[in-house]
Amino acid sequence: MTDAVPVKDAPAGQADASFAEITARRRGRLRRYLFQHPRIMDAVVVLCYLVLVTPTAVESVTDGVWPAAVLLAATAAALVFRRTHPVPVVVAVAVLEVAVTLLHPWGSNVSAGLWFSLYSVAVVRSRRFAFITLAAATAPLALLYFFMAVGPLDGRLPDTAVSSPKNFQLVTSIAAGISITLSNVIATGIGISVRQRREHEHEIAAWAARTAQLGSVNERNRIAREMHDVVAHSLTVMISLSDGAAVVVRKDPDRAADVLGELSRTGRTALADMRRVLGVLRDDSAAGKAPREPLVAGDNLAKLLEGFRTAGLPLHYTHTGPSLPEDAAFQLTVYRIVQESLTNVLRYGRSLGRVDVEIVRDGGTVSIDVLDDGKGTVESGAFVGTGQGLAGMRERTRIYAGSVEAGRTLDGGWRVHAVLNCNGGNGN
Repeated sequence: MTDAVPVKDAPAGQADASFAEITARRRGRLRRYLFQHPRIMDAVVVLCYLVLVTPTAVESVTDGVWPAAVLLAATAAALVFRRTHPVPVVVAVAVLEVAVTLLHPWGSNVSAGLWFSLYSVAVVRSRRFAFITLAAATAPLALLYFFMAVGPLDGRLPDTAVSSPKNFQLVTSIAAGISITLSNVIATGIGISVRQRREHEHEIAAWAARTAQLGSVNERNRIAREMHDVVAHSLTVMISLSDGAAVVVRKDPDRAADVLGELSRTGRTALADMRRVLGVLRDDSAAGKAPREPLVAGDNLAKLLEGFRTAGLPLHYTHTGPSLPEDAAFQLTVYRIVQESLTNVLRYGRSLGRVDVEIVRDGGTVSIDVLDDGKGTVESGAFVGTGQGLAGMRERTRIYAGSVEAGRTLDGGWRVHAVLNCNGGNGN
């Protein structure tokens, strides 16, 4: 009795496959085989039914009531379609079993067909529908036994022995009706339980798929954020270095050589960063795969600042308090915030007199301030860029339960202020 329940709105993916494998292992070898071969399961159900009603069929043929055996065979044939057409099958089985009881009362396991058909209905339909079907299919057969004992059909029951207790037929008829009702209730209950378990498994599988999809979206956003930081910073610095080299090449060739060297180093660093970011999109088995670990901010932060100085920023850097935590992801967050802030200064600032970068660690809190003096900065109200850089900084700070603010200062400069918590605030 292993029926398939259609899954609705459950996206397919690797998470689905993994959960399906876990569920299959839980079923065991025999149940897994029957689940994967529903036609064989149908044959097993029909065979079980025939075994249960064989005594009744033999007795009916022996007594000359061969139509009862034919109806039992028809019931077995109807059960073949219980999985694909459960409701029509339960109707047909209920009618056939009433007919068999009229032809051959007191047959053993006559209501077995209802067990299998009611189970099939309960597996694929709602609980309310299953109970309504249970009542509609059980009532005719249960009432039939009662009427055969005390009603207009009392002559249908065979005569009892002289020594039988008084009202023996009434008591046995009531007992038969109760046993039929209880067995049908049990079969329906098992079907409802199986349906609920399968629905729960499907909900978990859908949840796993949605979680995997969300992880994929988050990973794409992370890659897009990293690519924005790498490309925007590198191209801005390279353009500034190229313009500077073009100006000083005639006046100071040695200085121009240094600028061009820094231009080359910036390009190589950008290429390495892109390989690192895009490495997650490659097959793990691919030869020569790029390293996946985050950038380490220690020496790289110093090189970053030196690169901006070479590009022409009047940069001053101070660090107050203990060094940054050893967490590479945390250091990368600090690195990217400084990188994005200075990139915007280099892109949009004009005739800058001073740019200050200050990192302060006070216990579990790290604050980052990037401030320029605002001389010749882009006019207030002008829209520059796409806003992706600031959005990326906010996403990074939220990982560490922090915040970031950016805006003009009272003296006309521009300030970026970020606060990160490095002692247990990440993830919220």
